[in-house]
Amino acid sequence: MVRATVAVSLIRRLLHQHSSVRSQHLPSQSRYCFNPHLNYSNPLARARALLNSSPPCRPRGPSPPLPAAASASSSLLFSSHSGTEEPEAEEEEAVVLDMEAGTVRCPANYAPLSPISFIERAAAVYGARAAVVYGERRHTWAEARERCLRVAAALATRFGVARGDVVAVLSPNVPAMLELHFAVPMAGAVLCTLNTRHDAAMVSVLLKHSGAKVFLVESNLLDIGRAALKRLTDSDSDPAAALPVLLTISDDAGSDDYEGLVAIAAPTPPFDIRWPASELDPISLNYTSGTTSRPKGVVYNHRGAYLNTIATVLAYDITAMPTYLWTVPMFHCNGWNLPWGVAMQGGTNVCLRHFTARVIFDSIARHGVTHMGGAPTVLNMIANAPPADRRPLPGPVRVMTGGAPPPPRVLFAVEELGFVVYHIYGLTETYGPATVCTWLPEWDTLPAAERARLKARQGFHHIAMQGVDVKDPATMESVPCDGETVGEVMFRGNTVMSGYYKDLAATKECMAGGWLHTGDLAVRHPDGYIQVKDRAKDIIISGGENISSIEVESVIFSHPAVLEAAVVARPDDHWGETPCAFVKLKDGASATEAEIIGFCRDRLPHYMAPKTVVFEDLPKTSTGKTQKFVLRDKARAMGSLTKTANSKL
Repeated sequence: MVRATVAVSLIRRLLHQHSSVRSQHLPSQSRYCFNPHLNYSNPLARARALLNSSPPCRPRGPSPPLPAAASASSSLLFSSHSGTEEPEAEEEEAVVLDMEAGTVRCPANYAPLSPISFIERAAAVYGARAAVVYGERRHTWAEARERCLRVAAALATRFGVARGDVVAVLSPNVPAMLELHFAVPMAGAVLCTLNTRHDAAMVSVLLKHSGAKVFLVESNLLDIGRAALKRLTDSDSDPAAALPVLLTISDDAGSDDYEGLVAIAAPTPPFDIRWPASELDPISLNYTSGTTSRPKGVVYNHRGAYLNTIATVLAYDITAMPTYLWTVPMFHCNGWNLPWGVAMQGGTNVCLRHFTARVIFDSIARHGVTHMGGAPTVLNMIANAPPADRRPLPGPVRVMTGGAPPPPRVLFAVEELGFVVYHIYGLTETYGPATVCTWLPEWDTLPAAERARLKARQGFHHIAMQGVDVKDPATMESVPCDGETVGEVMFRGNTVMSGYYKDLAATKECMAGGWLHTGDLAVRHPDGYIQVKDRAKDIIISGGENISSIEVESVIFSHPAVLEAAVVARPDDHWGETPCAFVKLKDGASATEAEIIGFCRDRLPHYMAPKTVVFEDLPKTSTGKTQKFVLRDKARAMGSLTKTANSKL
C-alpha cells in the first residue's frame, strides 16, 4: 500500500516533467569509458567518435601518447558512415591502448557488438533446423540467412539504401517482419517498425519524422500505407521531397514485393554484410506513444541490442533450440529483442498474424512450444479460456510477461495450467526488458497467494543493465527499502537508449543527473526488489492521500466475476479526485456497482475503494495495454462525483 504520508509534491513534480531537475546537465566528461549519451546528436546519420568525448580505457599508470597512425585508426573505428560508403581498409593497424603494458585493440581482439552475428552463427550451427514456421511454410536457418542477405542486397543496390538510412515496416508477425530484423541492419540501415494499430494520419507523421527511404507494408495494411503516403504528398510544402519507396509484403513475387526481392538471384559478387563501423551505430528506431505534433523516436544501437538480447535470453531461461510462439508484436521494442534472441539460441519461430486463446493452445500442442510472451492481457486470455479452447500442454511453457503489473490472481491461474511465468519490466527507452523478478527457490514452499504476490513485483535489473534505483527526483536520493516510501524508477547502463531522435533537449532532460527518468512510481522492499505502484500520471490523489490505481485494480481483479479492470481518477469537487473503476465481467457473470465497491471496501482502506464503477469493454493498444488516457477522458466527461462540500463520501 502506498504510504499516506508520501508528499503530493513528488507526484506534481513528475507530472510537470521533472521541472526541478531540468537545470541539471550531463557532466561534460564521463567517468565511464563508453558513454553513448555524451554530446549525442544526429543519431541516425552518425555516431559520435567515442575517443573524442571520453578517456580511453587503459590500466592505471602513465602512458605515452598514441602514435599518429594509431590515433587515426581509432577515429575510423569509432565513427559511423554518414550516408555514403567509404572504402574498407585492407588491413587495420592495431590501436595501442597502453604502450607500457603492451595492450592493443585490433581485429584479432575486438569487433563491434551486433545482433547480426546471431543469425550468422545460427546458419552455421543450426543451418538445417527450422527457423520459421508460418502455417505450412518452413524455412531453415540456412535459408533464412540467405533470404535476409538477398533482401539486404536489394535494399542496398536496387533502392540505394545507405548506412544510416531508415527502412520503415508496417506489418504483423509474419516471417518477413522477423527477417527484416536482420536484413535491414545487414544493409547498414536502421529498422523502424510501426504499430499496426496506427491510422494513416499517424503513419504519415512517423514516416516524415523518421525520413524513411523505403516503406514495407503487409498486404492487409496496404490501404493504410497508401493513404499515409498520399497524406505526405498532399501536406509536403516541398514538391521535390522524396517519398519513401513502397514495397508490399505478401506471398507474391512481383517486382515491388518482398518475396520478389528474395527471388532475385544472389548478387555477383556476393553481397558483403555492412557490419557496423561502431557498435554505437543505430540499429532500430522505435516510436513511443505521443501526440502527432511531437512523436518520440527511441534510437537503439547495435551494442545495446546485442547486450539486451543476451540478458533477455538468460533472464527468460531460453536454452538451446527453443520453440518460440510469437504473441508479442515484433513492432513493440523489436519484439522484446527476441527476433535476435531466438536466432542466438538456434530456435524455431512460430509466427502468428493474429491469435486467440484457442490458437495459442493449438499452436503449443502442434509445435511443441517451449516459450512465449505477452502482456498481462494475454495471460488473462489464457487463464479465462473456456475448456473447449484448451489443450493439454506438451510440457512446461515459459511465458515472459510485462508491459503492466500482472494481477496476482491471473499469475496464479496461469501457472495452475502448467505455464511458468517470468515477470519482466522495462520501457521502450530500455530496449524493452530491463528488470526481472528473479525467483528464489525458498519461495516455492510459500502459499500460492504469497507466491503470486512476490512474482508480481518487478525485481532487480538484469545483467546487462548497470543499475535500477527508486529515487526522489528532486534530490536524487534513493528511497529507503521499506516497501512504503514512493519514488521514481530510474535506470542507468548499456541498455538505455542512445536518445530521442531529433530531440536532443528531451534526451538530456530524461537523462538528467546521470539516470534515465522513467516517470514510474515504485517502492523498494527490504529484500531490494522494486515494485511499481503506478505511472505518475495514473496516481490518484484523493483528499491529499495517494492511491495506487494498480493496487485497486489488483483487488478488483480478485473478484470472481471480473475479467478485466482499470482504475483512473474522476474529478471530485470535495476530494479533488476519487477512484473510478472500469470493469469488464466474465461471460455469463454478473455483478453490480454496489457489489464491486463493497468488495473493495472489505479489502482496502475506504478512501482507496472506487466511488464509481462503469461496466464496459476496456480500450486496448495492440500490445494489450489498457488505454487509460481514453478512460481518463471518459471519467472527466462524467463531471464531479461530489456536488457539495458537505458530502460524506
